[in-house]
Amino acid sequence: MELVIFVGFLILLFLTGLPVAFALGIAGLVSMFLMWGNAIPLGVVAQRVLYGVNSFVLLAIPLFLLTGKLMNAGGITQRIFRFARMLVGHWSGGLGQVNILASMIFAGMSGLATADTAGLGVVELKAMREAGYDDEFSCAITGASATVGPIIPPSVPLVVYGILASASIGRLLIGGIIPGILVGAALMIMTAFYGKKYPRDKKPPMGELLKAFKEALAPGLTPFILILGMLSGIFTATEAAAIAATYAFVLSFFVYRELSLRKLWRILKETAVETATITFIVACATFYGWVLIRGRAPIVLAEAITSISASPLVVLLLLNLFLLAIGCFMETIAAISILVPVLVPLITKVGIDPVHFGLVMVLNLMIGLLTPPFGMSLFILSRVSGLSPLRIARASLPFLVPILVVLALITVFPSLVTFLPNLAFGSK
Repeated sequence: MELVIFVGFLILLFLTGLPVAFALGIAGLVSMFLMWGNAIPLGVVAQRVLYGVNSFVLLAIPLFLLTGKLMNAGGITQRIFRFARMLVGHWSGGLGQVNILASMIFAGMSGLATADTAGLGVVELKAMREAGYDDEFSCAITGASATVGPIIPPSVPLVVYGILASASIGRLLIGGIIPGILVGAALMIMTAFYGKKYPRDKKPPMGELLKAFKEALAPGLTPFILILGMLSGIFTATEAAAIAATYAFVLSFFVYRELSLRKLWRILKETAVETATITFIVACATFYGWVLIRGRAPIVLAEAITSISASPLVVLLLLNLFLLAIGCFMETIAAISILVPVLVPLITKVGIDPVHFGLVMVLNLMIGLLTPPFGMSLFILSRVSGLSPLRIARASLPFLVPILVVLALITVFPSLVTFLPNLAFGSK
């Protein structure tokens, strides 16, 4: 009954169009009063909301957001795309392969799929149109390749998950390396067959390739600096975000000199607004999760699912189906904020590693970015290309297959996620 009250009322508020944070807060308050009346003082509500944002690791979110925006505004995305084009533009699939490789490199800087789609995607779509690629294929591969953004570190969704699940942010970020590479490789294999009919670039002379490499070397080092720093223990995930933002600023403002003070001010304002939105959602989600736990909702859900099977693999497969459906209707950060307090007690009960589940959950929700009715990447690509979201969704269907294959692999073989974190930080 408690689960019906919690979830039913929250869904009702979503249907009214209320912003996610307000819906979470109001649903938590109403559920609290319905179950316990005035037994819990209102001051506790304020404490729980404040507790939700009283976290050092939460600083990583604005810093990763800032890094991606600085990279876009400072001419770094264009240099990455140029280098990727020189490297793989002559492969089967041509600029489709370039699109994927550039997104994998950019994923090590932005931390968000939507940042990849809106920033690097504009450069990619323009180049593919000029080369004679049809818009459907261009949009489909741009959206699909952007899904690696929150898988390869850094990752804003994984940071939010780690905070709410009390999981190690460092282990989560390092755990995304192998799945992210697998997604990129699977998409490149698919593109090699699917994109044979499209033109390829001529293989560039070694001199041009070396020139493009030199231009992209400095920004391309960003993910390696972050990963090696976290692996070696020189800095934490939050400190890595600060280093990435500082490095992006130095490159954009002092080295390439494409970042003006006016652009910087606009970027800082955009980052502040987006940070406030995400932080408010996390704060209200923490309170909502606390009410859920006190109301025994996670226990009810755990008992319902484990009554079907207590096998970790079966539970994960059931949760995959659930999360794929949720991703179609809910924005990523909102879905993580709402579901993590409910699902983490369940997965720990059946013996699933929270780090493993975090990557499975985020990859599921990334697929939702390309599925109607509320796929955010569909709407961003529609705005950039002029195509309808439905046309883009249809064109994207073949490219969901390799992502689903990788999702199945990391679900069945947890070591694909946990191997590197265990190697770097030791087994639990």
